[in-house]
Amino acid sequence: MEKRDFYEVLGVGREADEKELKSAYRKLAMKFHPDRNPGDASAEAQFKEVNEAYDTLKDAQKRAAYDRFGHAAFENGGFGGGRGHGNDFASAMSDIFDEFFGMGSSRRSNGRERGADLRYNLEITLEEAYTGKAVEIEVPTSITCDACSGSGAKPGTQPTNCRTCGGAGRVRAAQGFFTLERTCPTCQGRGQVISDPCGTCGGSGRKTQNRTLSVNIPAGIEDGTRIRLGGEGEAGLRGGPPGDLYIFLSIKPHAFFQRDGADLFCRVPISMTTAALGGQFDVPTLEGAPTRVKVPEGSQTGKQFRLKGKGMPVLRTAQFGDLYIQVTVETPTNLTKRQRELLAEFEQESSGATHPESHGFFSRVKDFLDNLGS
Repeated sequence: MEKRDFYEVLGVGREADEKELKSAYRKLAMKFHPDRNPGDASAEAQFKEVNEAYDTLKDAQKRAAYDRFGHAAFENGGFGGGRGHGNDFASAMSDIFDEFFGMGSSRRSNGRERGADLRYNLEITLEEAYTGKAVEIEVPTSITCDACSGSGAKPGTQPTNCRTCGGAGRVRAAQGFFTLERTCPTCQGRGQVISDPCGTCGGSGRKTQNRTLSVNIPAGIEDGTRIRLGGEGEAGLRGGPPGDLYIFLSIKPHAFFQRDGADLFCRVPISMTTAALGGQFDVPTLEGAPTRVKVPEGSQTGKQFRLKGKGMPVLRTAQFGDLYIQVTVETPTNLTKRQRELLAEFEQESSGATHPESHGFFSRVKDFLDNLGS
């Protein structure tokens, strides 16, 4: 009987990637599994066909040979030395369990485990965010043990392969039709055991020590920025690669300015007379030199002045944001007798033209009440 095309068997196109192949295989394997179809010879035959197709296409070299020569690539002791496809079903199912349950052996690399990532919280001032700076931080972390060079074994000795798993870090157990893998209980997946541990680090291959690192803070950096220092985290277990150090940046509240991106905002109180007659005042800037702001006659609370280019630098560019000054007219308090007399005199001389906003508002209120009464 002529064999069907393997892509047709799995119901995928010839351009299907590994993920598509595995998904299609899993569905069909479950559908035609003998335990789900007891006594069904047709289902059993299809199950074997699906298994054979997937076993070929999941292997890059086998797939390349099949794409070029078809089934002839595996006839007469061809590719793979005539090895039976059905014998690798346990391996195929193991791949599926690895994907769905995290049982792969990729966690282990000759007993060496990657070190943990570390977090460091760094607070700077707005002025430091404006200019940028290099800061030195002290980080308590684990470093590679000097005595054993990270191996965890006593100097002069070496870790040995685990006898339980033969150095694989995984042990297999047959359970009915399936073969399941689990982490080796003897070496905890490392593949190696230490008979005579290092006296300095106790067999871990690392020790705790404070490290001083220099961190470059670029001008214009924003609150909440995360800086990654690759390889500056905790040392790996038994000589494994180190983790990374993540610096989380926060900026202290400022006495004058509030920040929004590259723009700065400053609220400035001015006297009633300055608002009425006009005037000027100086405001600080992060450049270090004050800037003069002119207030026109009749300025009201909330009036905003824009100082172009006086804000924060835009990160990694030559541009700057703006500084916005918002004035608030301050009502005088703690008046002397003479001040009260002058204000009362001023009030007598005032008119709707002097206070157009309040005059207009109360005129509308009067009209509203008159309409209600009528």
